Amino acid sequence: MLVSILNGFAIGFLLFILAVGLSLVFGMMDVLNLAHGALFLGGAYVGATLAGSWGGFLGALAIAAVGGLVGGVLLSLMTEPLRRRSHLDQALLTLGVALIAAELLIIVFGDDPLSAAAPPGLDGSVSVLGAVYPTYRLLIIVIGAVLALAVYIVVDRTRVGALVRATVADREMVATLGIDNRLVKGAVFAVGSVLATVAGVLGGPIYGARPGLDATVLILALVVVVIGGLGSVRGALVGALVIGQIDTVGRVLLPDFASFVLFGALALVLVLRPQGLFGTPAVAR
Repeated sequence: MLVSILNGFAIGFLLFILAVGLSLVFGMMDVLNLAHGALFLGGAYVGATLAGSWGGFLGALAIAAVGGLVGGVLLSLMTEPLRRRSHLDQALLTLGVALIAAELLIIVFGDDPLSAAAPPGLDGSVSVLGAVYPTYRLLIIVIGAVLALAVYIVVDRTRVGALVRATVADREMVATLGIDNRLVKGAVFAVGSVLATVAGVLGGPIYGARPGLDATVLILALVVVVIGGLGSVRGALVGALVIGQIDTVGRVLLPDFASFVLFGALALVLVLRPQGLFGTPAVAR
């Protein structure tokens, strides 16, 4: 059980890195980005291709970050004309982008599953309270915890975060101060996309890279966002850790019903608290 619990934390923090960007873009910028999973898959393919050395791993992170930055800016520009339209229009557009991106990735990397090796020195195991556990997954836990603290500080404790929250609350007022709302939206979109592609590289040694992975992680990210609450960094963290534990521990205790338990938790939160654990009713609407 200790190994399963640690796996839950590792998967949970990885889901947080993926889902926090989706939560901020949807909850704060009011854009439903269904291409988020495709960004993760792109990072996973880059990581799987360059894995095997520290240089390759760091290079994959750099390439994924640049690719996520470009992809986020393009998605922001593409969804800007739909800002005043329904979420269905945004979903159809970003879903189309995701399908095109997934097909392009198959053309470039092939349709066979690829595995990614952890960097040298992190591909072994260590003893944790008498249990043998992969070193790389412990690193994911540390990176996720540090990133969660950093994102929380930036969003809730800095002038940049205050500007983003002000843009959400009153776009017109921010515009009267001479600040272009499109730049704020593009910046949030870019940061969220970079986190998604970086999460793909970090998740390569765990998930690998394969067609269909984008849909799998997108569903998990959406579950995390709904449970935690839109636009909440704390909610994304708690939701990701909860889903991580349910997914891993549930597969050990109830292997035949793990998916039912996962979506059962989602249904329970929607019934008891539709805005999510840390969301607000106004944002949920």
